[in-house]
Amino acid sequence: MKLRAGLIVAGMTVFMAASSAFAQQAAAPAASAAPDMTPVANPVSGFVKAGVARYEKNMVAAAEAMPAEKYAFKPSPEMNSYGHLMMHIAQTNNSFCAKIAGQAAPDVKIAETDPKDKLVAAIKDSFAYCTTALEKVDDSKLGEQFVLFANRPISRGGALVALGGSWTDHYATQAIYLRLNGILPPTAQPEKK
Repeated sequence: MKLRAGLIVAGMTVFMAASSAFAQQAAAPAASAAPDMTPVANPVSGFVKAGVARYEKNMVAAAEAMPAEKYAFKPSPEMNSYGHLMMHIAQTNNSFCAKIAGQAAPDVKIAETDPKDKLVAAIKDSFAYCTTALEKVDDSKLGEQFVLFANRPISRGGALVALGGSWTDHYATQAIYLRLNGILPPTAQPEKK
C-alpha cells in the first residue's frame, strides 16, 4: 500500500510539474504582442504563392546537393531514378502552374538522362515560371474547373492545393534519396553561425 501511495504521489508531482511548465509556455505568447488575425484577401492562392520561394530554395538546393553521378540512383530497381524525379518536378510545376493560370505550359524538352546541370536549370526555370504564371491568380475563380490529367476535371482551388501537396511530396522524396546516399537534405542541415 505504501508503494502504491508513493507512486501516486510521485505521479502527481510529475503531472503538476509538467502542467506548470505547459501553463508557463502557453502563457508566454499571451504576454507578447498578439499575432495579426486580420482576414486574408486570397487565403488559398496567397498561401500557395507564398510557398513558391520556400520550395524553390529547398528543392533546387536538394537537386544541387546530389552528385551528378548519383542522378541515375534508384533506391530499388522498380523505383524512379533521381534524374527522373528532377524531370518530374520541372514538368509538374510547368503543367500545374500553366493550368491554374489558364496558360499554355512551356515547351521544355528534358529527359531523366539529361546531365545534372540541365535538370537543375529546368527546375529553376519551372519555379520562375510558376512565380510569373501565378502572379495574377486570386481566389475569385477557385470553383472553375479544367482538365488537368487526361480526362480528370479539377477545380482551380483543387489544383492549387494539389500543387502545394506536390511540392511537399517531391521534396520529401528528394530528402529520402539524398539520405540514402549519406547526404543531409537542405532542411536538415545545421544552422550556419
